Amino acid sequence: MDTYTAGKGTPKRPLPVALDAMGGDKAPAALVAGALLAVRGGTPVVLVGDRDVLGPLVPPGVDLPIHHCETAVAMDDSSPVAAVRSDREPSISVAVRLVAQGQASAAVSCGHTGAVMAAGLLRLGRLPMVERPAIMLVVPRIDGGTLVILDLGANVDCRPSQLVQFAVMGHAFAHALIGLPVPRVGLLSNGEEPGKGEQRVRDAGRLLAELPLNFVGNVEPTAAFKGACDVLVCDGFVGNVMLKTVEATAEVVGHILREEILRHPSAKAGAWLLRPALRRVRERTDYASQGGALLLGVKGVVVVGHGRSDAAAVRSAVVYAARCAAERVPERITQALSSLCQP
Repeated sequence: MDTYTAGKGTPKRPLPVALDAMGGDKAPAALVAGALLAVRGGTPVVLVGDRDVLGPLVPPGVDLPIHHCETAVAMDDSSPVAAVRSDREPSISVAVRLVAQGQASAAVSCGHTGAVMAAGLLRLGRLPMVERPAIMLVVPRIDGGTLVILDLGANVDCRPSQLVQFAVMGHAFAHALIGLPVPRVGLLSNGEEPGKGEQRVRDAGRLLAELPLNFVGNVEPTAAFKGACDVLVCDGFVGNVMLKTVEATAEVVGHILREEILRHPSAKAGAWLLRPALRRVRERTDYASQGGALLLGVKGVVVVGHGRSDAAAVRSAVVYAARCAAERVPERITQALSSLCQP
């Protein structure tokens, strides 16, 4: 019996979130620190990794058990699938396996995205009617709302039918987790006219128009971030490039702003007065506050954290994963697919 499983006669407690404590640029210190924040906030966690490495990082008396695992997938591993299939299971694979076995409510990893994808597919399997899982992220919009974007890198070449499935999964998530009664679904394209975009985008648009969804048609990136839709659908190649471009733009703007503030004494005084507003902007846009990306389409909850995640980001990812499990996101997606995508 694992240390985090309740014994006979003890009250049933919530299943913990299995955290791959060996994955990420700042592992294991930031992962353990984030887990401690989550546990102190009421979310149970089990660390997955080398007990000899993780044990000294856990303060005495803290309810943060360790599921021992000696191997991990390196961030620069060129064969993540082979690593997951290895007889010596890496930590991300073990974390997902705990979900499959009913010993954890969800799995979180800030490690190799390819390995997380492979572990989710091999250990959990796909939901019924799902051809390919998708990576989904919730980001803030200019109008104060939120935008659900998928796919962000799981699939680089998708068929129109798969884009339709992404739309249904994103719709189900936006309804269940964000609380939107009728989410507006848009298809990422280079123009809002129906004839815009490559052939598969046009074909997907025709299929989506036939479903009982609130499909608003083609949406350009700028319009999406201004509030033109609640769910933005694209293939993984386009979505990943768009996300990295947005991140790079934010970094460039921040760098230029700091340079200009330091260049002029009057700007320094203005920056001091604007500190509260700048702090709020950072809180709304920082990846640490977003919790991570959700792997939609597998039979369980798997959250992919940012490789650079610090303790705050890890805590957000763990809490987000626990909420998705509590809201039964995979089951809701299955129901949506069954009702909307029946042949």
